[in-house]
Amino acid sequence: MDAKLLMKFRERLNQEASDLRANEAGTEEDRAPVALDQTQVGRLSRMDALQQQAMAEAQSRRRAVRLKAIDAALRRIDQDEFGWCDECGEEIPLGRLNLDPCAVRCVDCAA
Repeated sequence: MDAKLLMKFRERLNQEASDLRANEAGTEEDRAPVALDQTQVGRLSRMDALQQQAMAEAQSRRRAVRLKAIDAALRRIDQDEFGWCDECGEEIPLGRLNLDPCAVRCVDCAA
């Protein structure tokens, strides 16, 4: 893979990581503990708040997993290992990398 293409993947990965970090910062309040003061909030409102908190925490975990995958892809770029299947050692098709630059296996090995 040529240097220009690697730079495009690096920029794309860095942008996605930046977006994920911004989203994470923007949902900090949603993940905060829910106050269970019955004088201020009704039972259904508390249940709704707990559900929203659980969903925000799940999104946060998914963002953390994706950030780890992005960091690993950026390390593979730095180590000249980007675009090669971890399992069989063959080149990962460009179409697959365009869909997910964090892919570590070719289509055959991923199946």
